[in-house]
Amino acid sequence: MASKNKKLLQKYRVPLGFLFGIIFLIFARPTTDLMIIGGIVAILGLMIRGWASGHIEKNRDLAISGPYAFTRNPLYFGSFLMGIGFSIAAGVWWIGLLFAVLYLGIYFPVMSVESGELTEIFGDKYLEYAQKVSLFFPWFSTYSSTKKRFQFDLYLRYREYQASLGVIFAWIVLALKAFFIN
Repeated sequence: MASKNKKLLQKYRVPLGFLFGIIFLIFARPTTDLMIIGGIVAILGLMIRGWASGHIEKNRDLAISGPYAFTRNPLYFGSFLMGIGFSIAAGVWWIGLLFAVLYLGIYFPVMSVESGELTEIFGDKYLEYAQKVSLFFPWFSTYSSTKKRFQFDLYLRYREYQASLGVIFAWIVLALKAFFIN
């Protein structure tokens, strides 16, 4: 049942993302100051995602190094920060609220299902890790991370650079709206 719910959420999260993107572009009222502040937040999220991608080998090894020592879901947290950054840049308070509700409403159930899957794969090792490290919001944990270092080949394998390209493209569109349409 949980896997079915995850697949349903995964199926609808992309169309919902595009719908939110259209709403975002229609109602956004960006200004230079808000784009700078939002850009800083979005870049921080992008950096967290990039850092996390160089520490994970999906379903092969439990990721506990790098940002995984502070949150079990740094990729989702980084994406959340990117969305908050864009919401700030939009200059419309309800866009940020809508984003947060949609994002957390979709991804918290997905994280819950994924926790169950990781428990099946890694057993007690994951359960010990989950007791000490926050599900989503980073926190200084008592979890002892490994000495594993960032691996650039993992960053490339998971094509995390595409997130950077997406942010650049979206920021250009937002900038065009700020300077030519508003």
